[in-house]
Amino acid sequence: MIPLLILGLLKQKPGSYGYELLALMEDRHYKYIVNYTKGSFYYNLQQLEEKQYIKKIDQLDDTREKHNYIITERGNKEFEKLMVKYGSKTDYINFSFYAAMLFANEYKKEEFIKLIKIQIEQTKKKIFLLDQTLQHNEAIPTYFKKMLENSRSHHVVNVQWFEELLKDTTSESTSK
Repeated sequence: MIPLLILGLLKQKPGSYGYELLALMEDRHYKYIVNYTKGSFYYNLQQLEEKQYIKKIDQLDDTREKHNYIITERGNKEFEKLMVKYGSKTDYINFSFYAAMLFANEYKKEEFIKLIKIQIEQTKKKIFLLDQTLQHNEAIPTYFKKMLENSRSHHVVNVQWFEELLKDTTSESTSK
């Protein structure tokens, strides 16, 4: 999915350089869409260039040479393919906490309660970050804003679910 993000950003901001694209992904909280690291980003950028989906255009800036990128005609065709691929796909929710829940009965209750509390805290932080982005970024495109609002709604529901789970788990451990 990282290639789609890079190609899409280059369609929005032709002539951007690598670090600028990565900063946009971070500023726009694309980590909610796909897991990526700085290394995986630059690896994908290099792969897109090798496949001639993007082209490096060197520009000399006051202090150093910059490697700016533009999307090629071939890259536009790949962008179209990736839009169809990801736009028509529906995935199962892959939530790593579910794997831990499978074995909750084999784990110490008090330790499992700590894990639930961690999930509540982390999810509340995600909601806070989403609220910050939605409230302080007027430049968010409409579709991306709708996606962030949807993500926020899911996190709110997850906090409620975790709090119920915490209540049930706590009452189970006190009733035994």
